[in-house]
Amino acid sequence: MSKKTVNPGAGPSTRQLRVGELIRRTLADVLAQGHVHDPDLNRLSITVGEVRTSPDLRVATAFVLPLGGERRDEALEALNRNRGELRRQLNRRLALKRSPELRFRIDETFDRMDETRRLLETDRVARDTAATDDPSDRNDVQ
Repeated sequence: MSKKTVNPGAGPSTRQLRVGELIRRTLADVLAQGHVHDPDLNRLSITVGEVRTSPDLRVATAFVLPLGGERRDEALEALNRNRGELRRQLNRRLALKRSPELRFRIDETFDRMDETRRLLETDRVARDTAATDDPSDRNDVQ
């Protein structure tokens, strides 16, 4: 029997997506309920936007953002300091063979959405995307 090879361009497997979403929900619950005994972490309201897992499910990278996007460095520092306790909390709640190593990154999708929205509102782009009322421009099939 041959070994399976991982195609890096194929994207995450269904299993990776399923486990990542399960970890995301559980991690969000643990953070929201304040089960970690760190006043600095419990003081912050942290959104867990996405969790990506490695193909072998041993590493889970959580993309997080504190409420309002402020105090990002403080949030990352508190999460990294309590990484072991968060991993134990996940292990208690999830029925996984191995508890994944947790890594935290700032979720920048909101910043990218704001930048995209700003670009779409510029005059140059608005002019190109504006609908024309000229009937000759339409490709209606009759």
